[in-house]
Amino acid sequence: MAYYNNSNFTNSIPPVTRNLLIINVAIWLICGLFRKTWLAGIFGLQSIDGGGFHVYQLITYMFTHVQFEHLFFNMFAVFMFGRSLEYYWGPKRFLTYYMVTGIGAGLIQLLVCYLQSALSITIGASGSVFGLLLAFGMIFPNIPLYLMFIPVPIKAKYMVIGYGVLEFFFGIAGRAGDNVAHFAHLGGMLFGIIMILYWKKRGTNHGNYFF
Repeated sequence: MAYYNNSNFTNSIPPVTRNLLIINVAIWLICGLFRKTWLAGIFGLQSIDGGGFHVYQLITYMFTHVQFEHLFFNMFAVFMFGRSLEYYWGPKRFLTYYMVTGIGAGLIQLLVCYLQSALSITIGASGSVFGLLLAFGMIFPNIPLYLMFIPVPIKAKYMVIGYGVLEFFFGIAGRAGDNVAHFAHLGGMLFGIIMILYWKKRGTNHGNYFF
């Protein structure tokens, strides 16, 4: 388990988490300086059969945000859960997990769009964020968490299960006007489980999980 002893607020955020926050905010600022749709077409994850897909988009999409609210909530989650997981795992393992869950979420999104013959451009760190939520709930299952506007604590493991069920329900519901990539969120969770099980099988999980 890594430990960082820094006095001021900025340096108290472990390095990978801090750099993830900086990169996402920087790209959001760049999006504000240029045409948003143009940048989304370059950095966003485009459907395979849409003619604009490039492999590099599986990485760039997860650092791209256009709306401030989208950026804020994703980065708030990275800040809240990323710090604990990076302290617990160390920088290298944490970054590996973050990238694998983000890329995995993108792959699931591509697969779903292909099966549905849907054209889409996906942006945002939500796939990795749901991977972080999954890991946090498995490593710290009994830590109480609070949902916004609900002043009742919920154990992390139950919040993970609840979010997973909701994302699956909203994903299959296919509501009109819903532009949230619910299956990408589930993909982040799925690849998170795969990574954790892989580390556990190798005996390098560095901790106990609730399953």
